[in-house]
Amino acid sequence: MAIERAKEYLKKYGLDDKIMEFDVSSATVEKAAIAIGCKEAEIAKSLSFIVDEKPILIVTSGNSKVDNSKFKAEFHTKAKMIPFDDVEQMIGHAAGGVCPFGVNDAVVIYLDISLKSFETVYPACGSSNSAIKLTPDQLEQITVYEKWVDVCKNAQ
Repeated sequence: MAIERAKEYLKKYGLDDKIMEFDVSSATVEKAAIAIGCKEAEIAKSLSFIVDEKPILIVTSGNSKVDNSKFKAEFHTKAKMIPFDDVEQMIGHAAGGVCPFGVNDAVVIYLDISLKSFETVYPACGSSNSAIKLTPDQLEQITVYEKWVDVCKNAQ
């Protein structure tokens, strides 16, 4: 179960007891914001792409959309999302619960600068009904990420 992988990962940082589990779905940005009681922009959504035939995650603010030209400038290829049915096998978490905690070894993680404008953000924790409250600095400290990127359109 992917939430167990996320819990085990977060345990290394003393954060496993901070995971929130809901009686309702938090599988989309809208549903997560309702379950948590926060703004949609504060959800740290993890988007799954294929770059050079390898899986990557880009963690962005909930109201951000990937800007294709910025993506291409950063990764030198067109943005190609991982097909829904392949996400769990390639990333280690199913769509709706994808997060940067406890992913498969081959996954490269990027953090988008859209997250930096928030005091707190809420990434999922491996299931479609979980999240954790973190500051962007905490997210940076506990995520094994490649680098910060700027691949999103300016959110309104």
